[in-house]
Amino acid sequence: MSNSDQEQERLRRLRDRQIADRDPHIKQREFYRQSNQRERSAAKPYTLAEAWAVIPHLWKTPFYALLLGVVLLLVLTSLWISFWAWVVGGAATLFFIIIGFLVGQALDSRDKIRDLTK
Repeated sequence: MSNSDQEQERLRRLRDRQIADRDPHIKQREFYRQSNQRERSAAKPYTLAEAWAVIPHLWKTPFYALLLGVVLLLVLTSLWISFWAWVVGGAATLFFIIIGFLVGQALDSRDKIRDLTK
């Protein structure tokens, strides 16, 4: 490509840019595009996954621990037929919930520190 071709290409791009800058409808189209995008995002349904993501780890982790404890309790009582199976399973469930609470607090603290360092 010769220098004159490059110069003509540069002038053509400059002219196109100047015409685009003078177009009065560009800002209006951009405004309509943004407002339509806002309306679509506002009308988006609130899913269960989004609701679950909003819940702090302080509550989610003990819930997971409770589920683990209940499963352990059911398995333990089916394998060990005794009153003590219920006691041990209940104690294990309580232990898991306490550990879940501590881990949830640590995860929330980590998230807060991460948000503060951004």
